[in-house]
Amino acid sequence: MEFEETLQKIVDRGSQKTADDWLKSINQEYGRVPLIFERMAERPEVLISHLLYKNAVTSTSSLDPKLVELISLAVGSALKCRHCVDYHIRAALKKGATSDEILEVILIAGLTANAAVLANAYRVMKDVVQEKACEGTCDINGVKLGE
Repeated sequence: MEFEETLQKIVDRGSQKTADDWLKSINQEYGRVPLIFERMAERPEVLISHLLYKNAVTSTSSLDPKLVELISLAVGSALKCRHCVDYHIRAALKKGATSDEILEVILIAGLTANAAVLANAYRVMKDVVQEKACEGTCDINGVKLGE
């Protein structure tokens, strides 16, 4: 369906009916509705705009839908979003991902997230040590003011 046709269908059906129908469709396809979609549906225009954006990105992607779900799973894992991980595992399975592929994606996400934590902390540590940031101004109980 063309984008303009989708927009016209939304106008014709109304935002509340459209949001309700889309949530039902998501529930049927994946077995549950993500919490963020449920909350967004309290303001149908928010849910609709989010799902239109999501659909525009995924429908114009040159990536395989299974790969998109595996990437989404990796990001959700790295961000420690339990609901995202649950949803994208279900979606990846529906799109043909295997348990081994899902595990591999989670392991890679963990490696990358861990590396990001370490790299950031090491850079901050280096900057602070080089500046000797607390020299003469900090003590164990906090910053000494007015001394």
